[in-house]
Amino acid sequence: MICYSEISQHLKVFTGRANSYLAQEICWYLDVPLGRADVGSFPNGEIRVRIEESVRGCDVFIVQPTCPPVNDNLMELLIMIDALHRASAKRITAVIPFYGYAKQDRKTKGREPISAKLVANLLVTAGVDRVLTMDLHVGQIQGFFDIPVDNLVAQSLLSRYFKSKVLPDVVVVSPDVGGTARARNFANNLGVDLAVIDKYRPTYAEVQVMDVIGNVQGKIAILVDDLIDTAGTLVEGAQALIKRGVKEVYSCATHPVFSDPALSRILQSCMKEVVVTNTIPFDQDFLREKTGDKVKVLSVAPIFAEAIKRIYGELSVSDLFL
Repeated sequence: MICYSEISQHLKVFTGRANSYLAQEICWYLDVPLGRADVGSFPNGEIRVRIEESVRGCDVFIVQPTCPPVNDNLMELLIMIDALHRASAKRITAVIPFYGYAKQDRKTKGREPISAKLVANLLVTAGVDRVLTMDLHVGQIQGFFDIPVDNLVAQSLLSRYFKSKVLPDVVVVSPDVGGTARARNFANNLGVDLAVIDKYRPTYAEVQVMDVIGNVQGKIAILVDDLIDTAGTLVEGAQALIKRGVKEVYSCATHPVFSDPALSRILQSCMKEVVVTNTIPFDQDFLREKTGDKVKVLSVAPIFAEAIKRIYGELSVSDLFL
């Protein structure tokens, strides 16, 4: 562990407009001030950026998830990287708590783009030296970069929360076959059994549950996913589990994208609680208004702050991947 006093004036943290509250919280844990930058828009909608302090020779971290509005936040990040690069920053790390376009990581049909790779190319071309992110939709996106990429996990944070609830007779459930490895690690952290939902998508926006693999009868289920977009997968999965004899269903995910109609689906669902993190900003009062007490938000700021300390101090970050 690096002491706060060892963070020198050569470490600087900046943020765009995507999640400034998370950036401020990270700075609080680091015991450094948030870097001064004027980020806004011209009357014609173009993004303007001016770094208002010297960064020459500094190790600079830009906190900017590429969450909705994805294109605006991505462009803002690219322009900030360019500004810092031209201001002679020694090293620029893009801290991207949520990596947008991650679902488009391969071609599934003819004449489709691989947008996750395009975003990687844009970041490197803009001048970034390193990427720090969390729970990529698919881990192989790290291979799209020819620079270091640290993919942190929120699993320890989420599993500690559920351990503190002391729920009896728990089973961890993956909402699809693709998330089995993630759910298995979560189950191992809790020391409980694993089940998997076999689902089918007739269309991109529809989810149909085919079967549940594993013993769930009479248990309390925790659905584990990396993100919640429209919540269709979780809601259908929770209903399938209740039909198969599960007593209660909890859900957790790192990234609360919450595209419409996610919040209304969560409110009307049989899920007892949905636990997410603040990689994507959402007003707590707004969530409470839309979902009652069903959504619980945990902060990932301590994890990112520790990772930034270790990167700055040239220490291992691998312990944070566990």
